[in-house]
Amino acid sequence: MPFHSDNSKQAGDDMTWLIPGSVILGLALGHWLMPDRLAEHLDAITRTALYLLLFGIGIDLGRQKEVWRQLWRMGCKILMLPALIAIGSLAGAAVAGWLLGLPFHEATAIGAGFGWYSLSGVLLAEIYNVETGALAFMTNVARELLTFMVVPLVARYIGRFSAVAPGGATAMDTTLPVVTRYAGTEMAVIAFITGSVLSTLVPILVPFLIKLKI
Repeated sequence: MPFHSDNSKQAGDDMTWLIPGSVILGLALGHWLMPDRLAEHLDAITRTALYLLLFGIGIDLGRQKEVWRQLWRMGCKILMLPALIAIGSLAGAAVAGWLLGLPFHEATAIGAGFGWYSLSGVLLAEIYNVETGALAFMTNVARELLTFMVVPLVARYIGRFSAVAPGGATAMDTTLPVVTRYAGTEMAVIAFITGSVLSTLVPILVPFLIKLKI
């Protein structure tokens, strides 16, 4: 299967450095070098990038025909894993938000990014405010980075299925190599399906939860 090749593993390792490096570079450019006349166009650029990202993800999901055939054979039981991961992520975000003094709707909307930092951050910046979008971005980047560190321990001491949980939506791409390496290649399809389901939920749950002011 192409999605757990050596190239995918190398890409996952590269992302560990590219993600924080890009954030640090952006912070430096924004603080010292970005002219105001260019900063005015950032919203349009970000929105266009968001549309392209969604389009690309849709194409990628549509191309994985064999994965969807295996999903069909497994039946609805396979959806229990992403459902439990989603519930756990939202519950954990709600508790963390309560401890930090964040409103319920903001905390759960951030948690509903499920590790997909690029989409959740942009969505919240567009439909709510830039500060919450930035927090969602950093929180979900941190989730992805932590996944690379905790998956070996989770797979060894808790179980193979549990090793899929830390990556959330990223279990279908960037953290897939580390899941298959420590939980076994037979977990690749389950991880991919779980990540795909959670990725599908992100653009649905994030706008819904941020408007759920209770």
